[in-house]
Amino acid sequence: MSQFDGIWVPMVTPFRQGKIDFHAAQELANYLVFCGVQGLVLGGTTGEGNALDKNEQQQLLVAVHEAVGKYCPLMFGVGGSNTRELVDKVKRFNNTPVAGFLISPPCYVRPSQEGIRLHFNAIANTTELPIVLYNIPARTGTNINTSTVAELARNPQFVAIKECGSQIGDLLAQEKIAVLCGNDEQLFTDLSSGARGAISAAAHIRPDLFVQLYQLIQAGELMAAQQLFAQLLPLIKLLFSEPNPAPVKAALAMQGLIENELRLPMTSMSALGAAALKKELDVIHNLDWSVGDSTTHNHLAFLNR
Repeated sequence: MSQFDGIWVPMVTPFRQGKIDFHAAQELANYLVFCGVQGLVLGGTTGEGNALDKNEQQQLLVAVHEAVGKYCPLMFGVGGSNTRELVDKVKRFNNTPVAGFLISPPCYVRPSQEGIRLHFNAIANTTELPIVLYNIPARTGTNINTSTVAELARNPQFVAIKECGSQIGDLLAQEKIAVLCGNDEQLFTDLSSGARGAISAAAHIRPDLFVQLYQLIQAGELMAAQQLFAQLLPLIKLLFSEPNPAPVKAALAMQGLIENELRLPMTSMSALGAAALKKELDVIHNLDWSVGDSTTHNHLAFLNR
């Protein structure tokens, strides 16, 4: 098992009255780690990373590392369209306690595959830390082709790819780089097909069950895993029924873990969506799944402290 296998959570950034709520961030990180997740990603899409200034990014990393750094690794998300700016951003994190970076291709400008390759290599040349590629064409407007992934994978610094597009089967067949599921609705299919783990926004909610799903698949208990995933799927669909991370933040607020606050241009989940989510959350909150090496009681133990 590598450092980036298993269930990772791209953690939301809690806000209170327009500022980062560092106490809530630490409590949320503690909860996720207590429930067994392998690692956390800070400053990613779900963490509203583009809405954080550089000082806030550094402060968030320090706060979360103080809370859980002894127990799990932390990645930091890096995205944007200006290669030079991203090189500078990565340099600022070289002497911080990050285990690696989650980096998407340039957004909006839609470069060629050669431009994408050179972009990633320029960033890799500024750090010795591992890099997880993040392929999410729906947000960036461009795809990292499998041939480009194979070229980048010649450099062992590129350790994995979070795949949110339609080419996960081709990537698994290539066996050039570790593949992580980035589409939560495909979690069972991708993990049972050979993905080494997932970076799952939905795993904010009942993280213990997502960890157990991974454990069941690793143990070859596919029927039990499929049954568990069927229980999780309605929740997953609701968590992506409106732009991420609004539904995740709404669900976490319902559990009393954070305030339901986002930064523009992101807005809170609609009242109709939140009502449907509340009903499903009541169901999933009490779901007891005891097959395999379970951490299923941990979430209740933490929330009921």
